[in-house]
Amino acid sequence: MSLALVLGVSVIGLLAAALLAWEIVRQDAGTEAMRRISRAIRVGAMTFLRTEYTVIAVFVAAAFAVLWLAAQREVAVAFLAGAFASGLAGWLGMSIATQANVRTTHAAHTSLRAALHIAFSSGMVMGLCVVSLGLGGVALLYQLFGDPQALFGFSFGASSIALFARVGGGIFTKAADVGADLVGKVEAGIPEDDPRNPAVVADNVGDNVGDVAGMGADLFESYVGAIIATMALGASLPASGGGSDLVLLPLYLSGCGLIGSLVGRLFVRTSDEAKLTAALFRGLVVASVVFLGLAYAVMDRLDLAFVSKHGRAVEASGIFWSVLAGLVLGVAIGKLTEYYTSERMGPARRIAEQSQTGTATNLIAGLAVGMGSTWAPLVLIAGGIVLSYELAGLYGISVAAVGMLSTLGISLGVDAYGPVADNAGGIAQMSHAPLDVRRRTDALDAVGNTTAAIGKGFAIGSAALTALALFQNYVDRVSSASHSALTLDLLQPEIIAGVLVGAMLPYLFSSLTLMAVGRAAHKMVDEVRRQFREIPGLLEGQAEADPARCVAISTRGAIREMVLPALLAVVVPVGVGAFWSASALGGLIVGTMFSGVVMAIFMANAGGAWDNAKKYIEAGHFGGKGGAPHKAAVVGDTVGDPLKDTAGPSLNILIKLMCIVSVVAAPILFQ
Repeated sequence: MSLALVLGVSVIGLLAAALLAWEIVRQDAGTEAMRRISRAIRVGAMTFLRTEYTVIAVFVAAAFAVLWLAAQREVAVAFLAGAFASGLAGWLGMSIATQANVRTTHAAHTSLRAALHIAFSSGMVMGLCVVSLGLGGVALLYQLFGDPQALFGFSFGASSIALFARVGGGIFTKAADVGADLVGKVEAGIPEDDPRNPAVVADNVGDNVGDVAGMGADLFESYVGAIIATMALGASLPASGGGSDLVLLPLYLSGCGLIGSLVGRLFVRTSDEAKLTAALFRGLVVASVVFLGLAYAVMDRLDLAFVSKHGRAVEASGIFWSVLAGLVLGVAIGKLTEYYTSERMGPARRIAEQSQTGTATNLIAGLAVGMGSTWAPLVLIAGGIVLSYELAGLYGISVAAVGMLSTLGISLGVDAYGPVADNAGGIAQMSHAPLDVRRRTDALDAVGNTTAAIGKGFAIGSAALTALALFQNYVDRVSSASHSALTLDLLQPEIIAGVLVGAMLPYLFSSLTLMAVGRAAHKMVDEVRRQFREIPGLLEGQAEADPARCVAISTRGAIREMVLPALLAVVVPVGVGAFWSASALGGLIVGTMFSGVVMAIFMANAGGAWDNAKKYIEAGHFGGKGGAPHKAAVVGDTVGDPLKDTAGPSLNILIKLMCIVSVVAAPILFQ
């Protein structure tokens, strides 16, 4: 395999995405009522994205200018390319998602199988765009520059877009969601996605900007970050033979994973509501098996043996087993996340049971589930780190992250199909579709909630491995720039201080994002109450709501509030490095890494469990919709929403962006 072949595989991925998109837009979009609702969602989503990208462009231009003036011109060009590729992937994915939602609704009139095909194909468009643009971008830049260190700019650009997109999209969607749920379900007692609720369209818009564009940007930066960190580590190792093979291996592995994803997609089909999860998991398993077979065949043709920096000989077999360990670790974390969040499992059902005695016990149970859910994934991650290190040193840890993300094309497709199914259900409700249509879209949506939670757990696990690889690159870059080895001794006061400050940052960051959601949601609640109060006949269904005002409130709140948390990830590491020391910055990275991973798992799983506990009650348990347990569960879900969709997912980007900023800034700060 060569770089030309890697680029060819990337082009194939983009062509496959284009073919799927063309197939989706050819489908019938249903009745005029369905089309009108879908247009409102699409216009709101694309308007928000244009506004968000305009603000992000200012940051991108400023960062590009700083890198260029600091004589990091290759890094500056790569940074611009990474930002553009990440933004383009989000734009393409959300564009097709906002066209697939109404077509999924119309297909649900025919069968569950037809609706699943459209929704999952839309998710695959997002997955294939992310993987193809990421892999192709890294391969092309490496062919141009020939230096893995310059590629950190590509990762910096991708991470910057990801943090803005995750924070901004998360604030938007949760402000709308809170307004729709608290005033609509709890106060007015009307169903979810009821057209009388003016915040419903904004909520559906938020599903796209948060869970399609936001999640896509999140996993785009994880994907390219793992590849680039592994390439840079490979370049620093004394290989026994062709050293370039260690540098190019992550590109080859990612290409194999893209092919595996294309094959796995063919196996996602079912007409049975009870087998939806199994159908999606079957596609992931097939993709993983194909990837492993191709990876073994490719690695068997390369010279991958090397001597580690500690003088230990590493064989190609150790690297292959590290890849396998990363792949298995990703699946295991996904299964654990499913256990803690699915409405079919004990934790979510126990929260639902606690809702019978009120909101307080629901909240206590949800917090307990979230906190208790951290131990198993962290033990697995720790075991994966130790095993990979024993097999192939630090390179093994890094390549395990590549293995975990290798089948991202289909795993992101499984994740991104959820918001499309959710939108499809909303359109069905608002257009007064027959009950069997809503039943089919609800079945798709229920599985989508679990796959979304699995996607978040997957992103957090990959962040831990990638951050470790990036941290080693930081140590190498500082040592090279300062011409003296950087050693981090925990007995040094400045390192302890750095660790403590770093451990605090995820809490400060989460506080900023949660307060931002609270402020925007407060305005949303006031607006929904105002419309219910001032529009005669609205609650009786005799007048139409004004959803545009709700979309505008979420847009203004998200754009205004996303800037400070996002800048924190850039300003703090640069400030610590410039005004303190390289050792203190190393401690800061370590503290943020460990604190952030634990907190991200807690938030994602607590929020997911609260959400599915509510859905378990809505399915008819403990009195069903409208009862006191249901109202308590809605409040719990409202608390959990910004945890799982705003603060939690943003933390894994915070961790990696701080690492990337430190790596890129090291030659400037410590030369």
